[in-house]
Amino acid sequence: MTGPSDGRSRLIDAIVAEAKDTAAYTGRREFKASTLAAIAGIDRSEFVDAAQQNEAYLDRPLPIGHGQTISQPFIVALMTDLLDIDNSSRVLEVGTGSGYQAAVLGRIAGVVHTLEIIPPLAAGARHRLARLGFDNVHVHDGNGRRGRIDDAPYDAVIVTAAAPVVPPVLLEQLAGDGNLVAPVETAPGVQVLKWFHKAADGKVTGRDVLPVIFVPLTGGNPA
Repeated sequence: MTGPSDGRSRLIDAIVAEAKDTAAYTGRREFKASTLAAIAGIDRSEFVDAAQQNEAYLDRPLPIGHGQTISQPFIVALMTDLLDIDNSSRVLEVGTGSGYQAAVLGRIAGVVHTLEIIPPLAAGARHRLARLGFDNVHVHDGNGRRGRIDDAPYDAVIVTAAAPVVPPVLLEQLAGDGNLVAPVETAPGVQVLKWFHKAADGKVTGRDVLPVIFVPLTGGNPA
């Protein structure tokens, strides 16, 4: 098994290389130093199942049970970078999973609220993040399609599961001059990562970023 130091170094090299290869799609040939430092500073093996430990440092998604996955590190880095957050930012994540994306966000943002609809995953992520010292990351059980009004508005919103449309409530809970990143199912079996910006006057603009594959956003109609 690749050692932690070598594994993380190789992972960062893979992310840097893929950023260059996909720049024509993403518009980002290089990621911010804060994004790469956040990825490098987190031991991904803490967030994968025991059976996947030998693959923890590979740049690929991995199963975490309950039909869910931990995202490919490059995609985690890309989505994080697109949010344009800093240590004053309040972030909402929909789809906690194992907590890896939330941990990366927590390395950069001031506070992260993350929602998970599957109770065992929420409990596991909550325990894991607390054990690792992420006291600015708060895991909540709940339907991400509803967002989390208690702590809104958010400077950034990230969705880690795909739906045909971004739930409107998430854009409502996004603050002015904030960014939202989410995978959207544009046709059966076809997903595109989309970036949205909400101006100070509330106007929302967006663009396609990259073809992706995510698990479906569950929760049905939250109304």
